[in-house]
Amino acid sequence: MLGYLLSTVLLMVFGYVYPAYQCYKEMEKNEISKEQILFWCRYWILVAVLVVVESFSDVVVSWLPFYGESKLVFVIYLWHPKTQGANYVYSVMLRPIVMQHEKEIDKRIMEFWYKGKDMGLDFMRTGFYYGQTRIFEIIHYVSAQAAAAKAASASAPAAAAGAAAAEKEKEKESPKKK
Repeated sequence: MLGYLLSTVLLMVFGYVYPAYQCYKEMEKNEISKEQILFWCRYWILVAVLVVVESFSDVVVSWLPFYGESKLVFVIYLWHPKTQGANYVYSVMLRPIVMQHEKEIDKRIMEFWYKGKDMGLDFMRTGFYYGQTRIFEIIHYVSAQAAAAKAASASAPAAAAGAAAAEKEKEKESPKKK
C-alpha cells in the first residue's frame, strides 16, 4: 500500500494536473484534432462522475485495501494513450445510461433550477424585508434620540434660570439668619 497521502498526491498529479496540461496542449495546437478534444471531454466527464460517486461511496469503500492505488490505476487507464479507456468507459458504460435517462435528467435539472430560483427569490425578499425593518428601526431610534436631545437643550436654559433664582433666594435668607 502506498499510503493515503502518497496515493492522494499521485492521484492529483496523474488524475488532474497531467490530463489538464495535455488538454491545454491539445487546445493550443494549430491543428486541433476533433477526436482528441472529444477524448478529453469524455475523460473530464468521467472524472466528474467519479468525483460525485466517490463523494457518496467513499465512506463505505475507502477502507478497502489498495483503494487509493486502484483509483490511481483506473484514472491512468482512462487517459493513457495506449489504452484510452475514457473512450471505452464512456461509450460502453456511461453513454447508454445517460441516453436512456436523458429526458428524466433534463426534467430534474429544470425542476431543481426553478426550485432553486424560487428559493433564492424568497431569501432575497426575506433579506430585503429584514433590512428594511432594521433601517426603519434605526431611523426611529435616531429621531427619538434627536427629539430627546432637543427637548433637553430647550429646557436647559429654563432650568438654569430656575436654579439661579433659587440661589438668589437662598442668599436673601442667609443674611436674615445671621
